[in-house]
Amino acid sequence: MKALALFSGGLDSALAIKVMKEQGIEVIALNFVSHFFGGKNEKAENMAEQLGVKLEYVDFSTAHTQVLKKPVHGRGKNMNPCIDCHALMFRIAGQLLEQYGASFIISGEVLGQRPMSQNYQALEKVKGMSGGLEDLIVRPLCAKHLPPSLPEREGWIDREKLLDIHGRSRKTQIELMDRYGIVDYPSPGGGCLLTDPGYSQRLRFVEQDGLLEEENSVLFHLLKTGRFFRFEAGKYLIVGREKEDNHKLDSYKDVGTLYIKGREIPGPHILGYGDLNEEQIEFALNLFSRYSKVKGKETIPVFINGGTREVLPVDLEKLEEDIKKYQVAM
Repeated sequence: MKALALFSGGLDSALAIKVMKEQGIEVIALNFVSHFFGGKNEKAENMAEQLGVKLEYVDFSTAHTQVLKKPVHGRGKNMNPCIDCHALMFRIAGQLLEQYGASFIISGEVLGQRPMSQNYQALEKVKGMSGGLEDLIVRPLCAKHLPPSLPEREGWIDREKLLDIHGRSRKTQIELMDRYGIVDYPSPGGGCLLTDPGYSQRLRFVEQDGLLEEENSVLFHLLKTGRFFRFEAGKYLIVGREKEDNHKLDSYKDVGTLYIKGREIPGPHILGYGDLNEEQIEFALNLFSRYSKVKGKETIPVFINGGTREVLPVDLEKLEEDIKKYQVAM
């Protein structure tokens, strides 16, 4: 017997797989990849190796963006459409059952762990939106609090060996992982950027500006990086805070309308998005000077869009006012 697992690489999904494997079920771990979570990473691959399961990446970015735009069941505290997102993952997993020769789907959801997306009504809504898979979804960690699924009723798996975890504490899960000898698992917590208040604030501006579309998905990734400034609808600056940010912005320089980096004096790399006017470009140049080693106090040359330009000493008092006006914190 074989099952597909919704696998984030985190504590709960790993434990759900382990509980199934203890019953002799072969499990294939599906890591769903969107613009906001998932994707190849050492921790997920290390966990899959510890569990002894095959790891498959499922890119559902385009479909997930559509769900994000118009979630039937709304969003959580931030930009997270958790109920609709989970239902979408189940639907796609259901379409893959035949391909992998699997009979049912498991997930690490725990009743009562999250107030919006993991209460009883929410779990039932997810089942109802799963595309006819209601009876093939097993939640091993909290199964004894839920009606028996088809795999339980038919004896494919032993319901008595499933768990009855409930609530927000992860104490039981951690104890079980230690008992199973599984180590180096991520600390409990969400890996989805849509649950992050700072990132969500930035993304709300993109939505407000009418750019929450798959064709603008490069923006979703840029918002993860450095400082973010919004002048007006569709006109943004992304400013590196550290070397890693600068490297990321370098990789996106061809999609921007403005690209600034130091010529002789190190400083932040800056990417402009949208049709920036001269005043906004001047602000970006002054930002470079302010965050460089000269702190805005000297004339310095910079590279800008393949050419060079000198930046004069900055009116720091005015610049700080403009920073407060345009910056969207994270």
